[in-house]
Amino acid sequence: MAKVGIVATLSIQAGKEAEFETVFNDLRSQVLANEAGCEMYDVYKSKADASTYVIMERYADDAALKAHGETDYFKAAGAKFGALLAGAPKLEVLDGVSIG
Repeated sequence: MAKVGIVATLSIQAGKEAEFETVFNDLRSQVLANEAGCEMYDVYKSKADASTYVIMERYADDAALKAHGETDYFKAAGAKFGALLAGAPKLEVLDGVSIG
């Protein structure tokens, strides 16, 4: 089974950055506590644009990614994120590559 990576780039409305970080950190805590198939779930803020965030995710396989998207806490956070976004998120789905 191949690992799956997600890179999600989000533009947050000016002045809503702290609220976004709070919602994301609550979601991250639940993801890491409840999803054994999620190996990484981190957020980074752009140094060039303080309203741009990049979320990096890694899952054991496609089934783990699918299960993540079906959780109640992910759906609830998604609704909260909707009120904070300045536009549609940019998502890139990546296949893991075995090296060595």
